[in-house]
Amino acid sequence: MSGEELRDFYRRYVDLANRRDFDRMDEFAHDEVIVNGHPVRRDDMVTEFRRHTAAVPDLSWKIEDLVVDGDRVAARLTDTGTPVREWNGLAPTGATVSIAETAFYRVEDGRFKVMWYLMDADGLRRQLAG
Repeated sequence: MSGEELRDFYRRYVDLANRRDFDRMDEFAHDEVIVNGHPVRRDDMVTEFRRHTAAVPDLSWKIEDLVVDGDRVAARLTDTGTPVREWNGLAPTGATVSIAETAFYRVEDGRFKVMWYLMDADGLRRQLAG
């Protein structure tokens, strides 16, 4: 894929997440993906997305920065939503949170093969503490 094709691919992936169209994840990820150094089945990725969006029904991802280099994608995102259930071990307080996420990907044969992501868990804790 060209750089612009990878940018478009990633934008479509984030759009998929924001629309909760997780049944189309096979278009974006291999059957098995290395996530933060560990092999994860695509179905388990979808389950995790569904867990997050059940806890935070209005969770949305906004791309702030997007960089492509060869077969690699780097993104800085802002994740925003109001938890209604326990999320990442934290009880909901009614507060809307906005947290930073940084994600890195390697694309192989047109789909994600390796994914690394970091979220600002301390910022999330501070916002839910009130």
